[in-house]
Amino acid sequence: MKFGFYPRLAVCLVGVFMVVMIACFYSTNLLQKRTQQEAEQKLHIGLAEHLVSDNPLLKEGVYDYEALGNLFHTLMILGPSFEFYYLDPEGTILTYSAEPGKVKADAVDIAPIKQLINTDRGFPIEGDDPRNIGLQKIFSAAPVYNNEQLQGYLYVIIGGERYDSIIANLQNSQSMREVALFMFVGLFLLLLALLVLFKYFTTPLRRLSDDMDRVREADFHREKLPPNLATWNRNSANEIDRLGCAFTDMLTHIDNQFEQLNKIDSQRRVLLADLSHDLRTPLASLQGYIETLALNEDSLSKEDRRHFVDVSLKNAKNLKHLIDQIFELAYLEGGQVTLHQESFPLGELLHDVAAKFELDAKQKNIAIKVIPDHFEYYVFADIGKLERVLTNLIANAIRHTPENGSIDLAVVLHNDKLRVDIRDTGIGISDKEIAYIFDARYQASNTEKDTCSHAGLGLAICKKLMALLNSDLRVESQLGKGTCFSFELTLANSH
Repeated sequence: MKFGFYPRLAVCLVGVFMVVMIACFYSTNLLQKRTQQEAEQKLHIGLAEHLVSDNPLLKEGVYDYEALGNLFHTLMILGPSFEFYYLDPEGTILTYSAEPGKVKADAVDIAPIKQLINTDRGFPIEGDDPRNIGLQKIFSAAPVYNNEQLQGYLYVIIGGERYDSIIANLQNSQSMREVALFMFVGLFLLLLALLVLFKYFTTPLRRLSDDMDRVREADFHREKLPPNLATWNRNSANEIDRLGCAFTDMLTHIDNQFEQLNKIDSQRRVLLADLSHDLRTPLASLQGYIETLALNEDSLSKEDRRHFVDVSLKNAKNLKHLIDQIFELAYLEGGQVTLHQESFPLGELLHDVAAKFELDAKQKNIAIKVIPDHFEYYVFADIGKLERVLTNLIANAIRHTPENGSIDLAVVLHNDKLRVDIRDTGIGISDKEIAYIFDARYQASNTEKDTCSHAGLGLAICKKLMALLNSDLRVESQLGKGTCFSFELTLANSH
């Protein structure tokens, strides 16, 4: 059977409380007894010595043991808490004050007697109790001499058997039982109060544990959870409230991640379906023309064969271009790209890329300009990745800019960084679609068609490449007036 946190805590608390209570009771009782014995022994330490010096039977040596026994009996009647014994020098009991048969021992250990006589420290000192073999009690003792010769010892037990019996009866009396009962009830109420307090403090922890069990049973899906989950105070200094808030935040974060994973999985399925269609189209055209060449090679004219070969090559190039984009996007998303950053003059790169598109721009009478035409800015970046971004953006600008338009590559110093704007006078993008143009496979509704196949991956690749360069690719556009893509680069020390 498994116990929860509070039952285990309660059992441990009760156990520790009982052990501490017993230890305190035992140590207090022992300390009280030792203190009482020390006080009584110090109070009566000279009793035996006074009896020896004041009594003629003891003062001049003992010869009449019967008379001494009668004396002890008389003294015991006057002091019922004392027991008197006369010992020889070796500790053998010669006479005593008790009734016949009460004394069980024939001798007592002489060492504690010598210790008491020769020292005044280390109280209480206990000696043998002749009435109870193995039991020790406090005592008073004095030597008995006759003409400076040791005759024996007067041995007085303090708090004898009758005293112990009276004390035991007092401890068992009604008043003592009432005091003991009062103490027990008080301790029990204290224990009960502690258990209630622990219950109060551990209840939120149990609620949090129950919520965790419900979440696990719901497989961490928030929509499957019951509505009665505990609410936690975010402004509380209580650690359990803060832990509950952290658990709630974690649950929300996990739920959001589930939603994102489902969305990404849905997008992946759509992307695969679209890419399969895009791959199938040039592949089917390529296969058709090659099969026509293979089946009708002898009947086709030289011009027809040349035309079929050119169309097949174009489809093969489109297919290779699409596959290259797919692999490039996959590498970027998988984080498998290595950067080779260096310092280089940005102006030379912009002029080189613009020159690469000079023939395509002339076919539509589009002017490509670098603004300003000459500058000495050096940037620190991966020149290959940056050229890939510029090439894709300028190619898109040429495709979407009508004849007699213009494309400007403008460079501006902005906030200790170099901002690059690729601005065209093309057809522009509507406000409804501008938020989606960086999504893979998305193509605006007014996209210009040409002889090449486009999968809508170019801008998604540019966005990820700029993110690798610690920059953000932004876009501004007005429908029918043109589009401007911009990003910022880190300046390097000029050469």
